[in-house]
Amino acid sequence: MRRILHIDMDAFFAAVEQKRHPELKGKPLVIGGSGDPTQRGVVSTGSYEARKFGVHSAMPLRTAYKLCPHAVFLPVDYQEYSRVSKIVKRILRKIGPIMEDVGIDEAFLDISQIKKPEEEIAREIKEEIKKQAGLTCSIGIAPNKLLAKIASDMQKPDGLTVIQNEDIEKHIWPLSVRKLWGVGPKTETALKDMGIDTIGRLASQSLDTLVETFGKSYGHYLYEASRGIDESPLITHWEPKSASREITFQTDVSNWQEIARTLAGLTKEVTNDLHRTRHKGKNVTVKIRFSDFETHTRAKTLKTTTNSKEEIRIAAFDCLGRFELKKKVRLVGVRVGGLEKE
Repeated sequence: MRRILHIDMDAFFAAVEQKRHPELKGKPLVIGGSGDPTQRGVVSTGSYEARKFGVHSAMPLRTAYKLCPHAVFLPVDYQEYSRVSKIVKRILRKIGPIMEDVGIDEAFLDISQIKKPEEEIAREIKEEIKKQAGLTCSIGIAPNKLLAKIASDMQKPDGLTVIQNEDIEKHIWPLSVRKLWGVGPKTETALKDMGIDTIGRLASQSLDTLVETFGKSYGHYLYEASRGIDESPLITHWEPKSASREITFQTDVSNWQEIARTLAGLTKEVTNDLHRTRHKGKNVTVKIRFSDFETHTRAKTLKTTTNSKEEIRIAAFDCLGRFELKKKVRLVGVRVGGLEKE
């Protein structure tokens, strides 16, 4: 039987800031954007003290300020968070070499071949992270990635939850369907319209019903996931499919030159990324979000893959020229897809 461990750092960005600024411990803390709640930007994370006021990730900073005006707002410091993340990942790789790096603050570890009880492995990880980084994490252990991820969220912060197959009916089925990996707001709403609000009620549906409602692929996924079935392997290495950058203007823009200048800067950043990772791309896409949040894209396919700054910039401006800029622009983005390794 597989034993998969999922580790999720507790309020990671906020915890890092509280570690290097001890005077912030116990205070509501919001990390996001430039750290100025009067400017446009979204919440990257909030401390547990801020979450009590309804602050959550992806929320506009202005909304977070309305909910918790006495919170401390700080800008995102990816350089520091990446440094601490590398310490955590180094600890995990020493314990088990089969690791899937999911993001800056979480990872999966296959501990099937480690001849120690899972609780002992989890305690060892927690102790090392506390010792080397001064932070806490929550860990879930289960027979697969899906259940391990759900388990890691069940006793936050500083939690440890072990789920076995026989625990699914008692511990997983009563949970909200939103706890299932891959179920977002739209699916949650669609399921509630069907009278389904828990994973258990989803598990009571027939495969035919779910396929008819959500399509073959996603219907099959929901049918199996609600029953705790997940055979997906740990991905220890992956190649990016695209490289992208985007920016939200602090105030909506109508000046074409400013939009063009911003697009040129973003294109330069993307091509720098391609050179750094030694990739070439073939598809160039420009995204424009207008002041009313209406979003459009224009794309161009090149004859051959490239990471030439000039070629990609020309393609991006070709895309920009096909937009009708009759409304003010809120966001500009550029993406290079169809990547291949040099």
